Amino acid sequence: MRDAPVNPDGEAEAWVVTPGDYLATRPGHFRLPARPVSLYVTARDGCRLAVDVWLPTPLPAEARIPTILVSTPYYRRFAMGEGATVDSSPNVAYMRDLFVPRGYALVVADVRGTGASFGRRDSFRSPRERLDSSDIADWIVAQGWSDGRLGATGISYLGAAADFLASTGHAAVKAIAPLFSVWDTYADNYFPGGVALNRLTQKYDLGMIGLDQDNRAVLAQFAAFNHPDYRGPAPVDDDPDGVLLAAAISEHLSNFRQTDFMPEFRFREEGLPYDPDFSSASFSPYSVAGQVRSDVAILSVSGWMDGAGYCNGAISRWLTLNRNPRHLLLGPWDHGARIDISPWRRRQPPSFALWGEVLRFFDEYLMERDTGLRAEAPVHYYVLHEERWHSAHNWPPAETSVVLYPDGDGLLGEGASGAPGEDSHQVDFSIGTGHHTRYERIAGEDVRTYYPDWASRTATHLAYTTPVLHRDLAIAGHAIADLWIASDQPDAALFVYLTEVGADGEEWHVTEGLLRCLHRKESPAPDSCRVAWPFRSFRREDAAPMQPGKPERIRVPLLPVGWRFLAGSRIRLSLSGSDADHCVQIPHGRPPRLSLLRGGDRASALYLPVISGNATDRSLT
Repeated sequence: MRDAPVNPDGEAEAWVVTPGDYLATRPGHFRLPARPVSLYVTARDGCRLAVDVWLPTPLPAEARIPTILVSTPYYRRFAMGEGATVDSSPNVAYMRDLFVPRGYALVVADVRGTGASFGRRDSFRSPRERLDSSDIADWIVAQGWSDGRLGATGISYLGAAADFLASTGHAAVKAIAPLFSVWDTYADNYFPGGVALNRLTQKYDLGMIGLDQDNRAVLAQFAAFNHPDYRGPAPVDDDPDGVLLAAAISEHLSNFRQTDFMPEFRFREEGLPYDPDFSSASFSPYSVAGQVRSDVAILSVSGWMDGAGYCNGAISRWLTLNRNPRHLLLGPWDHGARIDISPWRRRQPPSFALWGEVLRFFDEYLMERDTGLRAEAPVHYYVLHEERWHSAHNWPPAETSVVLYPDGDGLLGEGASGAPGEDSHQVDFSIGTGHHTRYERIAGEDVRTYYPDWASRTATHLAYTTPVLHRDLAIAGHAIADLWIASDQPDAALFVYLTEVGADGEEWHVTEGLLRCLHRKESPAPDSCRVAWPFRSFRREDAAPMQPGKPERIRVPLLPVGWRFLAGSRIRLSLSGSDADHCVQIPHGRPPRLSLLRGGDRASALYLPVISGNATDRSLT
């Protein structure tokens, strides 16, 4: 592997005050209490919800402070074994240690049907949880220590809960920071491109059985929950013998099962047979976006390796809520920024002070400190292989595209002058992408290096590669594979990959996109779900089988990325029809033969979003 580019991260050029510098100037002046106050808050329907309250210590009796609410299905806190050596709050400790010493109250709630809370889960991200968060907000602002101002944050499910709280219109909510969380659960999470992620559904179901039913044998399979000191969910203070906790867990036995529930939503926004008003929109934040007040500040954060579409969710939230004070941060991270995903990283944990940026955001909009954040550019993104941060005032930052065309002999060129032709690819349903991909982390698996065996994977694809690049090319945003495709079956899945092939032959996975051909029809994006890439409704009325053998133009958006292809490298576009490690077969048991057309008036093409300042009037190769 080549050495990392000799280039600083560029934070000083991208920010007036870098997140690390801000964090260094904002030390904590309070102590954490030895343990939180833990109690039940009663929701409007009588369901008892377990909450932990962490207050700065010592807090003067007359003090009134802002609160950050975190709602989680993954235990607000574990009960611990005698002499435990690990933190009892692994899912929220980083937020607790960030906010409480700096003068915030932190309230952490087990959502209904989880942890020590009573109730049953009737859905993934149930609409009942949205109402519960408003009830908890009412309780918070009635406390003597509350100044009446409320924020919410969290990663993944917890981030979506912050979206849902803001959508209640609660007057106390001033700022939310949904981190690594979806906007459209169908397209961003479980059915990217209309393709069902079966392995994710299975793994999530297993994990929630372990958590909701306090099944520690099951939890032993998950690195985040398998420490021997963890002894199930912590009871509230008034339940020292765990009688109420046992009663709550007994109710959880009737929770929905993800493996049964998620396959019901084959089409986006189509209601359940027994409840036509309940669809994938019911557990997606975009569906209630119109109810978010325009004065609520929003920080959307994601990473280039953040699951199947969480980065799309962050961008769509930013584009949709365009009347709000808003900030967008896209970095070299996996789900939750546990890992710096760059092949040229200096160390495995991210060096970027993400929580400094989150703290500055809440200091500005919730605590009402003058942090200078409003003077910063609203968008920041990282370019891999340049290893540098950039700032922008809009998304997407790219103003033009470089277009590359598949040609004969597996070439990818800059001109569409090649003779018309086509290349065939017989799909093999045993082919996958392995178990070190963007999909594992969102399933709770402990992946530390991404796509390490990528060269052996692309060898099974239909691939087109450029000659050696004569100059660098930096992109940011969504590359678009504009393909002319025929299939010998009435349906197929297209898995499209972008790779950099180094001068020494090493291959780096850059990004990917997938689309079920049944959903190839493009539609205008609705106001509740604005995008900067070709939009599909994934609705039943827009779905249609392909006519076997008939070529059709299908545009496949690849997931967004910031990446610099270096001079001396080559760019590869590759196509597959299967990912056996993560996705269902399409169509079942009938692997299609795909044909890609090139040249002439049916010339397939790859559009790369070039960052301003890159020359596009000179040949790449």
